[in-house]
Amino acid sequence: MRKHTGVRRIAMVAASLDILGGQGVQAAALTRAFESEGVKVDFIPINPRFPSGLGWARRYPYARTALNQALFLPRLARLARADAVHVFSASYWSFLLHPVPAMLAARALGRRVVLHYHSGEAEDHLASWGRLVHPWLRLADAIVVPSDYLRRVFERHGYHARVIPNIVDTSRFAYRDRIPLRPRLLSVRNLEPHYRVDDTLHAFALLRRRRPGITLTIAGYGSEEPRLRRLAAHAGFEGVRFAGRIEPGAVAALYDDADLFVNSSIVDNQPVSILEAFAAGLPVVTTATGDIPAMVRHGKTGMLVPPGEPVRTADAVDALLADPARALRLARNARREVERYAWRRVRADWDEVLFGAAA
Repeated sequence: MRKHTGVRRIAMVAASLDILGGQGVQAAALTRAFESEGVKVDFIPINPRFPSGLGWARRYPYARTALNQALFLPRLARLARADAVHVFSASYWSFLLHPVPAMLAARALGRRVVLHYHSGEAEDHLASWGRLVHPWLRLADAIVVPSDYLRRVFERHGYHARVIPNIVDTSRFAYRDRIPLRPRLLSVRNLEPHYRVDDTLHAFALLRRRRPGITLTIAGYGSEEPRLRRLAAHAGFEGVRFAGRIEPGAVAALYDDADLFVNSSIVDNQPVSILEAFAAGLPVVTTATGDIPAMVRHGKTGMLVPPGEPVRTADAVDALLADPARALRLARNARREVERYAWRRVRADWDEVLFGAAA
């Protein structure tokens, strides 16, 4: 690490909010938090914007990857200006395309490397990718994960990982009690297979038979969108709205307009969307996957259901709608719980792992 000159500098390598997802949201939140402490953050997006006239390349996977790397890799020279390099990581090919080059460049430049691993697919990634993952993980001076769930995964594969939870800025959400509790459901997950938004739709279909006025807003985008829209159309679902991509400035209003949050993921880690629901006052019904059982205490701060069982999801939602006092109690408990994920709770941990002794 280079000698301090008074101002601490981080190079943060992560997805920008051009890709709306948990990693980008968390990277943006941490950038704001670090900068509020006077730390200089040089944000290096793994998804640089393509020059005008080359947008067509996004339609072709190989061309998109080649152009993306041609724009991303030269920017890693900026790591030389940093005291520490904070690299967000997902799994599989994304790990090889972005964190690995960033860590190699940081080590070549003599910079401290912190790998911030977020993927709920870590177990399969570490178990099945062998030499495509393990030699590169050893480039990191420290591995940080947001949950004990991921810490245990890394531990099983021989790595020490430090847990620093995700953060949520509760000031960006206007908490309110849901009185009365309206049958207005919200799903905020990108439309990819492991989030199983189709299970949320199936649960909604069951609920409509019991509560004809119920509505469901599905916020997010992804490869499953055409299939999910066809599913909703063929089933004749009334009351389903596909809100598409929601820009960060509009997220708080989206939560404020809903009364219950539903998640049906089968692979997960520590979803920021659940923390946002806590902050906004929405009672949460979610599958118990990844670190979610540690975030959502069943019957205390939300309702947990088994993954892949939309009937159980529908029953849990219906039970809360039938007992608004219980739903309100869960939401108030959850609002207190979300304070565990405030920046002030993790600030010292990040200072140590980035600028202090190795974790």
